[in-house]
Amino acid sequence: MSSVEPEQQSQPLISHLLELRNRILRSVAAVMTVFLGLVYFSNKIYEFVSQPLVERLPSGASMIATDVASPLFTPLKLTLIVAVFLAVPFILYQVWAFVAPGLYKHEQRLIFPLLISSSLLFYSGVAFAYFVVFPLIFGFFTTISLGGVEFMTDITSYLDFVLSLFMAFGIAFEVPVAIILLCWTGATDVQSLKEKRPYIVVAAFIIGMVLTPPDMISQTLLAIPMCLLFEIGLFFARFYTRRHTDDESQTTE
Repeated sequence: MSSVEPEQQSQPLISHLLELRNRILRSVAAVMTVFLGLVYFSNKIYEFVSQPLVERLPSGASMIATDVASPLFTPLKLTLIVAVFLAVPFILYQVWAFVAPGLYKHEQRLIFPLLISSSLLFYSGVAFAYFVVFPLIFGFFTTISLGGVEFMTDITSYLDFVLSLFMAFGIAFEVPVAIILLCWTGATDVQSLKEKRPYIVVAAFIIGMVLTPPDMISQTLLAIPMCLLFEIGLFFARFYTRRHTDDESQTTE
């Protein structure tokens, strides 16, 4: 009996690991499928991403490549990142399908909408960076000139710069989801967050200073949406807290 029981206990663990492996492989396959479908347009994708800077370059200036292989590998790198970006809904579904069987019903009602809203908020942050922030900061940077210095940006350096901003704004736009989770888990409550609002506003500007380049424009453009999203998170956190409380009362009954 004792020799059979450990084997029986290991079977569920092995099945979970196999399921996790399969879902990871499906996610990787989805990313590679999207990548192969976009690789032909890799140069066009890079041209689209670099457009906010190219349109504001001084007359006669252009982007440059300081490495021999960068004209090939830089667009491919961007295309792979775009493939991951587009495959996020499928990847999140795989995460949801893996963890859902172990959740209670009230947890499922919370987690699935949060997975959808978190991806939409991340996309919104990236779009905000591209359509609002980039035109402003690149318009500002290209007007600054030093004597004897010609404005030319390396394509790899530009990609690293915009990817860092995309990530910063994408993560910053997750503030409502973070607030809802904190209130739902009991780590804090809406009233306590309201009382800490002045400190959170200051923290938003500090985060904007850390995550963005050292210019006041991008810092402010990141901090202000974070403050607005904080208020949105407070509004929706009240409803999720009530639903959680109702579920607990029903369970005790």
